[in-house]
Amino acid sequence: MSWFENWFGSPFYKILYENRDEFEAQEFVEKLLQYLQPPPGSAMLDIACGEGRYARQLAEHGFNVTGIDISHPSIEKAKAFETDNLQFFVQDMRLPFYINYFDYAFNFFTSFGYFAHDRDHALAARSFAAALKNGGILVVDYLNSELVLANLVPQETVQRGSYTFNITRRVERKHIIKEINFVDADKKPRQYTERVAAFTQSDFVKIFKPADMHLVSTFGDYQLGAYQPGTSPRLIMVFKKKYA
Repeated sequence: MSWFENWFGSPFYKILYENRDEFEAQEFVEKLLQYLQPPPGSAMLDIACGEGRYARQLAEHGFNVTGIDISHPSIEKAKAFETDNLQFFVQDMRLPFYINYFDYAFNFFTSFGYFAHDRDHALAARSFAAALKNGGILVVDYLNSELVLANLVPQETVQRGSYTFNITRRVERKHIIKEINFVDADKKPRQYTERVAAFTQSDFVKIFKPADMHLVSTFGDYQLGAYQPGTSPRLIMVFKKKYA
């Protein structure tokens, strides 16, 4: 099992990241929709949707939303929120899922760059593009690797209730590696790993260009402020699928 299936599907992932701000996520979706101005009834794809928090917000605006994720436990939880205009499926982002079907696709909260080999990122880019209609829009929300690398914290301890997470970080082969160690409620030592490629904006352009996806806008935060490589907290890119 890959690290992301093992970690994202575990109950401890949500415990460690319980501080993620739902209001911030809601505001981000609102800002994106104001910028994109999608027509009513647009078909939208949330790629690597997790338990569906972003997909649910998109669906609440009346759009026809599909969420996909490789984690069976996450999709099982997400399915509890399915409605007439919201559905979820287990799916590897590297594999084709519907063809020329969606008007918009979203990849939120650094849900790319997980793979050890460049060919897997290329496969994912092609599947993203294939799912979109000609002229379709893809939004990728990624960490700003330049800022992260410049401010990397090698070691820290995070307390979440009765859990003490000991976290170490390092850079290895252009990937940011986070090792997470703790003892669970049964006194069993646990270890999980996060591995994310330190992609820059130019890397994304190179990855998506062969899939006929072209960068049209870049933002640096969830308020859609200008992107500044040295200071912006996020790297948010808007790509458009080239007309055939």
